[in-house]
Amino acid sequence: MGMTRPSIRPQGPPLPIKGDLRLPTALSLLVVGVMAVASLAGWFFSSALYPTEEALQSFAANDIVNIFIGVPILLGSMALARRGKLIGLLFWPGGLLYPLYNYLAYLVGVPIGWASLAYLALILASLIALILLLGGMDAGAIQARLQGAVHERLGGGALAVFGVFVVLRDLGVLVSAQTDPSVNLALELPVLVADLVLSVVWIGVGVQLWRRRALGYTLGAGLLFQASMLFVGLIAFLLLQPVLTDVPLAMVDVVVVALMGLICFVPLALFTRGVIHRERRL
Repeated sequence: MGMTRPSIRPQGPPLPIKGDLRLPTALSLLVVGVMAVASLAGWFFSSALYPTEEALQSFAANDIVNIFIGVPILLGSMALARRGKLIGLLFWPGGLLYPLYNYLAYLVGVPIGWASLAYLALILASLIALILLLGGMDAGAIQARLQGAVHERLGGGALAVFGVFVVLRDLGVLVSAQTDPSVNLALELPVLVADLVLSVVWIGVGVQLWRRRALGYTLGAGLLFQASMLFVGLIAFLLLQPVLTDVPLAMVDVVVVALMGLICFVPLALFTRGVIHRERRL
């Protein structure tokens, strides 16, 4: 059955959608399938897919993270939306941005080969599904339903500050790479490219949410969700990396990342609570 307004059986008010979501649903399921296959291939054939030490360190552990975080968050958000839960619909774009971000890094960092086609397909499918999904969401209705309930200033400010922080951090790495020979730019470059692309979105949507504009309400929760899952994924990556490569465990980095993640965890929790409470009152 298609994911259209009549086919969704919400327990509360109808979802604020204005079109047929069958195509973004199909593309999202395609992303899930290809991401699972690509991650399993990287898990079992890491030496073939990641022939350089930089690629192995960057992506072997991340394949496991994609299986246990990337796949479930996209499927979970779709399942909640299918059940008529607004929070699922709002998280769904974040579930698509997660593989979009990750596989931009793969496309840049992994030596060109047959797997590059899978990474490119994941990027394009995620992007097209995201555009179609946003086109099917009724931004005005979402704004009307959530205005005043989701701590707009905190959520929008967190997204904007996070985006600016990431840009400044990446620029610092690029500058350091020119002056400090110990900085391995080949190891950093994939994440730098993905960071800089997504930072523009984080900052732009953060400003829109701060100003209580429709786009901010439509994408704000998804971006907070995506950024939070990136922090969770990074913590898992840092814990797995020593098991799969020769990199030592950096427990201090794990703690620092967890503390930094609060910039997204707290606004996400408050935004989610606001959405759920508002839905219960309607």
